[in-house]
Amino acid sequence: MFSPVDEHDRDLALTAPPALRTANEAGVLTAADVHVATTLGRLGGEGDPDVLLAVALAARAVRHGSVCLELAAVGTQLDDLDLTWPDLAAWSAAIERSPLLDAGVLHWEHGLLYLDRYHEQESQVLDDLTTRAATTPPTDPDLLARSLARVFPDAGYAEQVAACTHAASQWTTVITGGPGTGKTTAVAGLLVALHEQAQARGERLRIAMAAPTGKAAARLEQAVHDNARAFDPADRARLDGVGAMTLHRLLKTHPGNRTRFRHHRGNRLPHDLVVVDETSMVSLTMMARLLEAVRPDARLVFVGDPDQLSSVDAGAVLTDLVRGFEDRSDSPVAALTTAHRYGEEIGALARALRDGDADAAIAALRAGHDQVEWITDADPASAIRATALPAALAVRDAAAAGDGTRALAALDRHRLLCAHRDGPFGVRHWNRRVEQWLTQETGDPLHESAYLGRPVLVNANDYTLGIFNGDTGVVLDTAGGRRVAVASSAGVLDLAPSRLGDVETMHAMTIHKSQGSQADVVSVLLPDEDSRLLTRELFYTAVTRARHKVRVIGPEAAVRAAIARQAQRASGLRARLAEG
Repeated sequence: MFSPVDEHDRDLALTAPPALRTANEAGVLTAADVHVATTLGRLGGEGDPDVLLAVALAARAVRHGSVCLELAAVGTQLDDLDLTWPDLAAWSAAIERSPLLDAGVLHWEHGLLYLDRYHEQESQVLDDLTTRAATTPPTDPDLLARSLARVFPDAGYAEQVAACTHAASQWTTVITGGPGTGKTTAVAGLLVALHEQAQARGERLRIAMAAPTGKAAARLEQAVHDNARAFDPADRARLDGVGAMTLHRLLKTHPGNRTRFRHHRGNRLPHDLVVVDETSMVSLTMMARLLEAVRPDARLVFVGDPDQLSSVDAGAVLTDLVRGFEDRSDSPVAALTTAHRYGEEIGALARALRDGDADAAIAALRAGHDQVEWITDADPASAIRATALPAALAVRDAAAAGDGTRALAALDRHRLLCAHRDGPFGVRHWNRRVEQWLTQETGDPLHESAYLGRPVLVNANDYTLGIFNGDTGVVLDTAGGRRVAVASSAGVLDLAPSRLGDVETMHAMTIHKSQGSQADVVSVLLPDEDSRLLTRELFYTAVTRARHKVRVIGPEAAVRAAIARQAQRASGLRARLAEG
């Protein structure tokens, strides 16, 4: 939402038709949404203001993460605004007779209005998944059982064995589960088992592992090799050289085109097995590009948690896959449910959030266990200072000693997570507050960007340096001057501060950017209950970043508001999958 400042506000469309201008002035539509609608109407011969309003709302829906516009939900999703929407039946009829449908610019199905690009991508994903499910890969079940019994000898790995058995018998598999349920443990075992299958056929298994971000890819690679330490030497050797990369690097970016890649339907990836971690962060566009690039006779394994935050771009594909297949006998989904990362108290809170049970969540918060702390102070500064300042001082002490490994370890002991970037509940505000407390405690002015102990978050991939979006670092004092220790997949890197381009201070960080990471203690600062960013998925993602303890900071009203508000992403994929 926005409130126009004056007639020169860039989000104000001064020449918009009346219906569009009213929604624009109310902050529902931006000038860009209006421009899309009026341009398509002019080119396609559509002048009905109700249809143009629907087109503008469809453009808005994509900006907010949906693939299409669910027309019937417009009134309920925007019911806090004093706007009058067209009658649903008449509105639908106007869309059905629009020349924009005949022109292929718009698509109207089951009450969903799509812009052409997103309908094409959704249809392509559905078609590719259907084609892949029509045949099954060659598998020796006896050899598979022996392989899995060897890499998972403990009865506690029954879920992982079942997931690997499922994945070996089909071209596409979805392995889901909350944090700490052993998803990458299953991946490590699957890689060994399929490698042995290929060897028995006299073939070489070509493996690719990928994730949406560089940091997630590095964590995937490290987690797989960490799990492989429990394997015998021969099985560990089968994973030698197996690395992970970003999806963009796997598909090879096409110069001058942000949504096209060098690998596509006419130039497939050479790999026999492709594993994609953190799939909840994969957008519809990226999923379409990946599916068209993977060979139909290559296994594709999606790994992720459908209850976490979705991609910042349009689509919630992992959630659509899990929910769309849940009642089908041919479901490719293997769910892991036993959490190993944290104890029962955090697990109880996470389950309550996942299930949308506000009363159970409040009970878990009030229980008073060591793993879950609830702070409801009207002014949270003292509570935040009590944990954030000691954590920052521990990082600074290690940095002053020039010990990058110890500084990075200290950095992972606590995370202050915020929903917003700006405002009283935002990252920028709390980064400044922590810096003020540090100055009061140490006397350090903290004026320069490379101040001692500054924790940094990398915002862009740099393949030359070997650092990626999401990597973390700390500014150190060394004999050679200020340096930055950065935690990377290759170990701790020692870099000059001037070599780091796009970084930001991370005494606090957004919940979105924390996705896929972990810390011993996590403090979750809930925004005001009216915040549109406050959703069940956001809260769940924040809580499940904690290894040992989570501190929820906010009143009961904010907790209940978060649980009641689910991220609404309109899509037809779930229903189309359910139809079979």
